[in-house]
Amino acid sequence: MSATIERTKMPHTVRTMTKFLRMCLVLIVATSTIAGAATAAESSVALEVPQIDTSNKKSLQRGAQVFVNHCMGCHTADYHRYSRMAADLGLSDEDVQNNFIFTTDESGERTKVGSLMANAMTTDYGRQAFGVVPPNLALTARSRGADWIYTYMKSFYLDEGRGGVGVNNTVYPGAAMPHVLWEYQGWRKPIYGEEAHKTSVITGFEQVTEGSMTPKEYDNMITDLTNFMSYLADPIKEQRHRIGRWVMLFLFGMAILTWFLKQEYWKDIKK
Repeated sequence: MSATIERTKMPHTVRTMTKFLRMCLVLIVATSTIAGAATAAESSVALEVPQIDTSNKKSLQRGAQVFVNHCMGCHTADYHRYSRMAADLGLSDEDVQNNFIFTTDESGERTKVGSLMANAMTTDYGRQAFGVVPPNLALTARSRGADWIYTYMKSFYLDEGRGGVGVNNTVYPGAAMPHVLWEYQGWRKPIYGEEAHKTSVITGFEQVTEGSMTPKEYDNMITDLTNFMSYLADPIKEQRHRIGRWVMLFLFGMAILTWFLKQEYWKDIKK
């Protein structure tokens, strides 16, 4: 009798699970569509895909050096601590203190390794200098994506109509940020193609002055910088992946054990 009752319940359970899986699939597709539409609405520029590897500590160290020397003059990353960066990137506290910390605290003493990664620029000064407060970059790789950061840092060009900034960006038109890495990339001017919606389309760039790096070297530097910013946005990613592999192995083993257990419990009922 019990076996008959269980068999009549199975179709309803299957239908319920099927409906649930369909709802999940619809939600995933809808979320992807909305995210893609939001990205497309912001910029029509095709984003380049960098080779990101947050397990590459040498790349992270180089990216951290670029970030501290060129980005933290205006931006902060004060959701992250220097000491955590040192531990994750394989650096000693002395290395970080001597090569990555250039600020002082309110009493004038050198910023400690255990401090947050903040800069000396005040909110009011940032607003006066740039017209907008420079954003915190700790989570930019999550909000924008690594592809966006990589392409953005390669898309500056000369624009005389921008006043004091003097540059513009194809990925983020009208950005208040100057091209802080111009000495490495050099200056470029846009090449315009056909007009679309009464606006000339930028199809490429022409090098005006050479930078201190070759295009390949500059790309490698931006890759390292993007890699480090990806690490900042998710510092426990590698640890989570390591734990996740063990969890998946455990669940796989439990699934096998559960299947054999089910066979043992049901062998008399099936008869």
